[in-house]
Amino acid sequence: PEPLRALVEPVLADHGFELVDAEFGSGRVRLVIDTVSGDGRVPIDRCAEVSRELESCLEAEAIVKPPYTLEVSSPGLDRVLGREKDFAAACGREVKLETRRPLDGRRRFRGELMAFEAGQALVRVDGKPFEIPFPEISKAQQVYHFKPADLAKPAGARGDKRRRAKSHAAAGAAAAEPEEAR
Repeated sequence: PEPLRALVEPVLADHGFELVDAEFGSGRVRLVIDTVSGDGRVPIDRCAEVSRELESCLEAEAIVKPPYTLEVSSPGLDRVLGREKDFAAACGREVKLETRRPLDGRRRFRGELMAFEAGQALVRVDGKPFEIPFPEISKAQQVYHFKPADLAKPAGARGDKRRRAKSHAAAGAAAAEPEEAR
């Protein structure tokens, strides 16, 4: 709703963030925020800071009736695509989106976002291109594919642990020896 947007956006701008997406209703306000550059690097402590300030503002303006839950988060790995610039940045990646009404007999699309120009998303689904007007998109997000490197331990982490264990064991053994034996 516009009153919520009018309250939230200036607070976010003061913190160097932009509103990507908002869900409002059923005692819940969920905001997805991002940096102005759109890199998704919003530390959790900054989300908490923004949340505290917004909670005070929401209570002062009585836009949301208590009790409610306020959630402020970053776009995440499966980043929400809520602005035209988010779509432009996601070109070449896999996306899934839902439209407000059926287009070509369907509302859900998952495929490669081939282009985003003049308010039109061009998505290739199973080899077939679909042009989807931005105003018709109700929900969209980028699909993140985990790679083995995402799940790997940092280089040297395991070896460092073993070296520390050996040095602690050696120090313990040395301490256990009688002094004259050393």
